[in-house]
Amino acid sequence: MTRIASSFDPKNPSIIYEGAVEYKLGTFDGSFIQYDLTSVARYLNIKGKLLFGKNFKLYDEDKELLLKLCSYFVADAHSCKEYDIDVDKGLLLTGPVGCGKTTLMRLLPHLVPHRRRYIVIPCRNIVFGFNGIGFKMIEDYEDTKQYCFDDLGVEHMGRHYGKDCNVMGEILISRYDIFKHKGIKTHITTNLNADELQEKYGERVRSRMREMFNLISFSSNSSDKRG
Repeated sequence: MTRIASSFDPKNPSIIYEGAVEYKLGTFDGSFIQYDLTSVARYLNIKGKLLFGKNFKLYDEDKELLLKLCSYFVADAHSCKEYDIDVDKGLLLTGPVGCGKTTLMRLLPHLVPHRRRYIVIPCRNIVFGFNGIGFKMIEDYEDTKQYCFDDLGVEHMGRHYGKDCNVMGEILISRYDIFKHKGIKTHITTNLNADELQEKYGERVRSRMREMFNLISFSSNSSDKRG
């Protein structure tokens, strides 16, 4: 499937282009964008089909969650206050297998193409890398890039030259230090709940995660959208 690159008008970042088609997501007064959520949802449906195929759609059951996520990404101060979301923190997006966590985390940054993007990387891939090259893999994430660590909790314990390491736990501690000293955000998707995260990574990591992330959760009854 051919991907159409999106772009935006630098003089009016509320307008996004997909090829030659213009999508106006709100109004821009020269310094602030007032987003229209109906226009935002319409654009996300179009962009989702371009990225993930013609069967992509947004689900009514996820409407409130989507409103929270959109409010975060467009930094709507009023809505974020209403939802108790801190735009200076990252996202910890939780939910059942197949509910659409990764898809949304790949899709929603397209609402704000004028802002810095994060890199989405599966946690399993990071551990595989650690098994091959060792602790340099952990050091590689001690930088000022933004990341979304996908599927936290499904990865195995790392092992390099006979030494075991909870790779993602160590990376999260490093990312906490970067967040505290430089304000660099990290995002996570996971199927685990708070107790399961603490069991896998320990109280030290869990306490830091409380400071680093806004917790946003799909319903435990959310449907599997991969079928």
